[in-house]
Amino acid sequence: MHYILKTEKNKFGEEKVMNEIPKHIAIIMDGNRRWAKEHGVSTKSGHKAGAENLKKLTRYANKLGIEYLTVYAFSTENWKRSEEEVGALMILFKKYLDDLTKAADTENIRIKFLGHIEALSNTLIVSIKNAIEKTKNNTGTTLCIAFNYGGRDEITKAVKEIAEDVENKNIKLEDINENLISSYLYTKDEPDPELLIRTSGEMRLSNFLPWQLVYSEFVFVDKYWPDFTGEDLEKAIEVYENRNRKFGGK
Repeated sequence: MHYILKTEKNKFGEEKVMNEIPKHIAIIMDGNRRWAKEHGVSTKSGHKAGAENLKKLTRYANKLGIEYLTVYAFSTENWKRSEEEVGALMILFKKYLDDLTKAADTENIRIKFLGHIEALSNTLIVSIKNAIEKTKNNTGTTLCIAFNYGGRDEITKAVKEIAEDVENKNIKLEDINENLISSYLYTKDEPDPELLIRTSGEMRLSNFLPWQLVYSEFVFVDKYWPDFTGEDLEKAIEVYENRNRKFGGK
């Protein structure tokens, strides 16, 4: 299937067509605090701008036909930030999530979560479960929100569950392979991301999807997350499209 992402024409008068649009894109949404500092506003305002941008980009991904969009919203390491900033983030995220859930049916977006949500506040857990339940039958883009997520924590959790199932004789030791391990991860029902985008110019994974990103293409964008646009998303897809993905072969 071809996806026409722009109506502009090339020098031959042909419309621009993408043949290799990824099914699954992962984004590390980095730079909210630096964006706020550069604009002379509070950190809270930076996170709010980032949340508003996620709404726009999710709609844009849905328009492009991207099946899965996984975003890094709050890591297990983010608890180290000030109590004031973390508290403001939790309030902002609940409001964002409630608003998104209301609009999800009209926009046909499905919401999922990756991470240890049981450790969050009861009010936030209620909003998360409501978002999942209300949008579970939508067929557009699946927005996977990594919240209170850490890649090593995810793998550790999977190892413990596999060990317990071996001990209880639910599986045999010789059953353990890559596919089985993947089935114990938060992303068990999803394809691995073909493309990872990180904003703000930083070039590291920061404990995000270390198992799932082993063969993903990486695109690092020198823009803070609140300034990342639909056009930037298209440019990242174009970079991905021009990569030669060998998967270890010739």
